Amino acid sequence: MAAFLGILLVGFMSMFSSVNGYYYSGWSNAHATFYGGGDASGTMGGACGYGNLYSQGYGTNTAALSTALFNNGLSCGACYELRCVNDPQWCLPGTIVVTATNFCPPGGWCDPPQQHFDLSQPVFLKIAQYRAGVVPVSYRRVRCRRAGGIRFTINGHSYFNLVLVTNVGGAGDVQSVAIKGSRTRWQMMSRNWGQNWQSNSYLNGQSLSFLVTTSDGRKLVSYNVAPPNWSFGQTYTGRQYRY
Repeated sequence: MAAFLGILLVGFMSMFSSVNGYYYSGWSNAHATFYGGGDASGTMGGACGYGNLYSQGYGTNTAALSTALFNNGLSCGACYELRCVNDPQWCLPGTIVVTATNFCPPGGWCDPPQQHFDLSQPVFLKIAQYRAGVVPVSYRRVRCRRAGGIRFTINGHSYFNLVLVTNVGGAGDVQSVAIKGSRTRWQMMSRNWGQNWQSNSYLNGQSLSFLVTTSDGRKLVSYNVAPPNWSFGQTYTGRQYRY
C-alpha cells in the first residue's frame, strides 16, 4: 500500500511540472502530407489499434507519424498543434490539433530522421490547399481534450487479457497500465502493440480497476471500471484526466 501511495504522489506532483513544460513547448519544424481519401476512410485501423476512429471519438483530426515521432507506438494518442508555414502559395491561415493514431512507414517523406505528419485529407485541407501535396509545418505538443472518460476495451480470453486503452485526455499517450482484480493485487501490464496492453492473469469474475500513466508522469486510477460479470469484447469507461 505504501508503494502504491508513493506512485500516486509522484503522479500528483508531476501534474504541476507538466503544465508549463513539454506539453506547452515551443514550435518545431516538420512537413505534412495527407492520405485516406476525402472521407478519411483510409485512415481507419492503423498501428495504434484504435480501429474505427469515428466511433472511438477521434474523427478525422488524426495523423500518422514518421518513425522519428512515433516512438514505437508509445506516441499513440498524443495531440499536436500544426500550422502551415513558409509556403504562401499553398498555406492557409490557422492551426489544427490532431491525434496520433497511426504510423507512417519509412519511404519518402517519412524516412528517418525526418519529422513528418501524414494527415487525414480533411484535416490537411484546413491548413493547406489540396494541390500542394506536401507542405512545411510548425508543430508543438499540446494537451488532449476528450469527452467522457478513458475507455478500456477488453479482448482476448482467460489468461490472456488484451486491453485497448482509448480516449485518453491530458498528455494522451499512455506509457504504462496496471490492472487489479477485486481479489488480486496491482500488477503491471505489458504493451502488446499500439495501445493494446496485456495481462496473463486469470481475472474472470472479478471487478477490474486500472492505473494509467501518461508520458508526463501523471497517474490516474479508475476503480471497479468493469463489474464482476464483465465480458470479452466489451468496453468500459473510467475516469478522465483534467484538461
